[in-house]
Amino acid sequence: MIRPFDDATRRNIAKLCAAFARLPAGEAAPALKRAAVAIALVAAGDASGANASGATALLLTRRAADLRAHGSQWALPGGRCDAGETPAQAALRELHEEVGLGLAPDAVLGVLDDYPTRSGYLITQVVVWAATSAALSPNPAEVASVHRIALSDIERADAFDFTAIPESDRRVIRFHLAGQLIHAPTAALIYQFREVLAGRATRVAELEQPVFAWK
Repeated sequence: MIRPFDDATRRNIAKLCAAFARLPAGEAAPALKRAAVAIALVAAGDASGANASGATALLLTRRAADLRAHGSQWALPGGRCDAGETPAQAALRELHEEVGLGLAPDAVLGVLDDYPTRSGYLITQVVVWAATSAALSPNPAEVASVHRIALSDIERADAFDFTAIPESDRRVIRFHLAGQLIHAPTAALIYQFREVLAGRATRVAELEQPVFAWK
């Protein structure tokens, strides 16, 4: 399904986010550090925004290889919440710091569930609409590359699968993208957003990460 990058799509996604009943943080939340990521919706095309197809896409990054944690991994723009910040404020700040996309608070369409990571974070995903067509400017200290992933790619029937690992009795989720595997937490967060687009309130907190992401 192609979702045009237009005001009708923005209104539809905002309506779906508003209908989503977000779960409160679990009992373990106080022991976790708060973080936020942006599901940033932009016009599909190449990394610079050229060759736009007219479809809606989300931004996905490859983290810089020399980062202290999770170097070279796929990630949504985001990071730790500063003191006094709401998840929405943190997601917008990190989006600007990482990929050079500055958005106002009214760009936020909704806030989905929190995802607790094995590395000690509670990640809140914030859905935002980037009406601007300005080119992105990745911060090389944090981001190796930035990619526009058409929503049709996350809505494919075979986009996600689940597997098992001996270290956990929880299902490991995987997102298949152009011959590569993207794992949780990123895969879990994108999966929940995909489910919201379909009008389903699917929970993802119990979906497992691969062992290499536990640190």
